[in-house]
Amino acid sequence: MGPDVVIGGGPSGAAAACTLAAGGQRVLLLERTAGPAQKVCGDFLSAGALSSLSALGLDAASLGAEPVGAMRLVLGSRRAEGRLPFRAAGLSRARLDEALLARAAALGAELQRGVSVRRLRDGAIETDRAGEIRPAAAFLATGKHDLRGARRRTEPGDLVGLKMYFDPHPAARADLRGFVEIALFRDGYAGLQLVEGGRLNLCALVRRRRLEECGGSWHRLLPALLAESPHLARRLADARPCLERPLAVAGLPYGFVHRAAEGDASSVYRVGDQMGVIPSLAGDGIAIALRTGRQAAADRLAGRGAAAYHRRLRRALIRPVGLAGVVHALCLSRHQEWAVAASRAMPGLIGMLAAWTRSGAALR
Repeated sequence: MGPDVVIGGGPSGAAAACTLAAGGQRVLLLERTAGPAQKVCGDFLSAGALSSLSALGLDAASLGAEPVGAMRLVLGSRRAEGRLPFRAAGLSRARLDEALLARAAALGAELQRGVSVRRLRDGAIETDRAGEIRPAAAFLATGKHDLRGARRRTEPGDLVGLKMYFDPHPAARADLRGFVEIALFRDGYAGLQLVEGGRLNLCALVRRRRLEECGGSWHRLLPALLAESPHLARRLADARPCLERPLAVAGLPYGFVHRAAEGDASSVYRVGDQMGVIPSLAGDGIAIALRTGRQAAADRLAGRGAAAYHRRLRRALIRPVGLAGVVHALCLSRHQEWAVAASRAMPGLIGMLAAWTRSGAALR
């Protein structure tokens, strides 16, 4: 029997590899990208993410992360602000992922890059470059993308995620410092925050029909959003795009939480978005990825099978994912103004919702 194999080198996979290697387990980490790559992600590190990074031997501040302590919710000319009940930070996925992969390798994991896994079948992992591998245990860390032979039992959603980095005007950068912002607009919303080097991450989520209205073109969608949202227009005034084109992902299954079923392989552990997908506005996706990766590996080291791990993690994730789904649905609905009005009327609401949508101590 071969080593434990982690399929995917994002936060969940790298966290699993780090934990396994630190525990003395032979582990092979397969990552399809040959070098640093950005991902469609809000780049938000909540307190849970920062805690997991620290447990793995990494310090976000030393990687250049921008501190975040408050949130703004904006619709048209109306806005609400609130302090977050925890410390947070902004760090690009390229910087985060590379630091985690380097840490896994330093702890003794074997890292193979540029290797794509084609399918998982009858306990064997089929790859394009490394042949067939028969692992002792497999950790499914493919993020938002399903793997043949191990697809999630869920239907894709009608949402499209789009991400672009900007070099903002100094005034916009100064006003954003310390905040994460959510700008609401018809059929969607966008998150804005600074990451290392003072770049601005704009990560937008829109219904497919809104993108189709613009012919599927980012270059037509963005001006439409700026015309609708004065706040976005101010933030991006005189800003310089840092990428040739936006990153995109479609069919996001927000609200999915894996349920263990009879017939599931006892040695295949789902981590990150393969275990549960929390709506992006909650800002807990990276925290869940890191924590599930660590927990799955810890359970494997302790001799606990995947079924018990999946049942426990489902219990931990159902409440925060469900509550985040309610807020997410409101922010996508025709009644978006209620979210801003309630947040203005109840100054502590933003902080309370931020606390209630954390994945919690059960995933530590």
